[in-house]
Amino acid sequence: MKSYEVNFDGLVGPTHNYGGLSYGNVASQSNSQQSSNPREAALQGLAKMKALMEMGFQQGVLAPQERPDVAALRNLGFAGTDAQVIQQVAKQAMPLLVASCSASSMWVANAATVSPSADTADGRVHFTAANLNCKYHRSIEHPTTSRVLGAMFADQKHFAHHAALPAVAQFGDEGAANHTRFCREYGQAGVEFFVFGRSAFDNRFPAPQKYPARQTLEASQAVARLHGLSEQGVVYAQQNPSVIDQGVFHNDVIAVGNGEVLFYHEDAFLETEHMLAELQGKLAQRGGNFQAICVPRAQVTVEDAVRSYLFNSQLLSRADGSMLLIVPEECRANERVWQYLQSLTSSGGLIREVKVFDLKQSMQNGGGPACLRLRVALNETELAAVNPGVIMTAPLYDTLTQWVDKHYRDRLSESDLADPQLLLECRTALDELTQILKLGAVYPFQIN
Repeated sequence: MKSYEVNFDGLVGPTHNYGGLSYGNVASQSNSQQSSNPREAALQGLAKMKALMEMGFQQGVLAPQERPDVAALRNLGFAGTDAQVIQQVAKQAMPLLVASCSASSMWVANAATVSPSADTADGRVHFTAANLNCKYHRSIEHPTTSRVLGAMFADQKHFAHHAALPAVAQFGDEGAANHTRFCREYGQAGVEFFVFGRSAFDNRFPAPQKYPARQTLEASQAVARLHGLSEQGVVYAQQNPSVIDQGVFHNDVIAVGNGEVLFYHEDAFLETEHMLAELQGKLAQRGGNFQAICVPRAQVTVEDAVRSYLFNSQLLSRADGSMLLIVPEECRANERVWQYLQSLTSSGGLIREVKVFDLKQSMQNGGGPACLRLRVALNETELAAVNPGVIMTAPLYDTLTQWVDKHYRDRLSESDLADPQLLLECRTALDELTQILKLGAVYPFQIN
């Protein structure tokens, strides 16, 4: 039976703004308080989805969240009508309003961790929503994320959904941004690679000194248990604390993997040689031939990697066995990174081509091509069981671009977040979107 890796890209929400909320994310902090363009952001993301679909890759879309999150604000003691709640928060606690308006759910690499049926004990595709408890503005996402994923992957015969891990620091879970799967074929048993920044209970593991390590070893281990993964099918590795302190807040800022290939920076991990040997050995037991492509620090510095988002790219397998790398425009703008990519693709290795996309609106907030997608490996039967409304087609692309043009503003500043009309605009847009994508009632305002 044929299998695919389907990329479900996050649709940028109507409140896309530059709140500078993510400490440790250099781009997010450096562009704080700038005016954003939600319409352009959504259209840039849709253009990437359409392009990959037209290249023959399986492509889906994942809906954004309701923002501002009035229910979360009510839980913090604000009361009255929705408009009154927004006005109170704007007057008394503007940072909370900014956080409640974040469109960070667009980066669906943080939505969940996904294990394909070939790896799991019960033969189903497993999803665990990420608790994202390191940042308040992201910690409020997982209830809606769970409902949206449940509406997309509803058939319990094929799909299993787990609630987010306990929302405490010891089980900080950032989802697929710290998870990669290696395999010979998508439908065959593979090796799942969990990358953590620190251990909550074992002080033998070093920790960064400046920025927080968001993913814990204990969270990764819990997800592996929930998904029924075997010891032979899992490898754990620690991020290099020094690169976290340079702005590498997730592993997908310093490494990307696909199929049998890991593309990574020389300084990405601790105990790199041991990790590579374990990956190679375990993948060999499953019929695979693990291959690592190391980018030397002498050619691309960590600072270059963070500024260009070279590794926050999509590594895609093509029919001829070669690979395509999807990178943001910022890679072409960085002379050292672009020179490296030119030499890489001309060397006759596995990565034969690089395609550049303009994702400036997302990039300025700290998210590149890899942040915008959640990868789900599915066989033909499972793909047929996915809600067809979320699979990208040419007509759906046209419908969604028209929907964006109809509902999104082309400029948004922090002061605009205090406008109660923005909430109404967002709800009107999302109510229509759930009908377009055939999701049913997934948002709080549709349920309560």
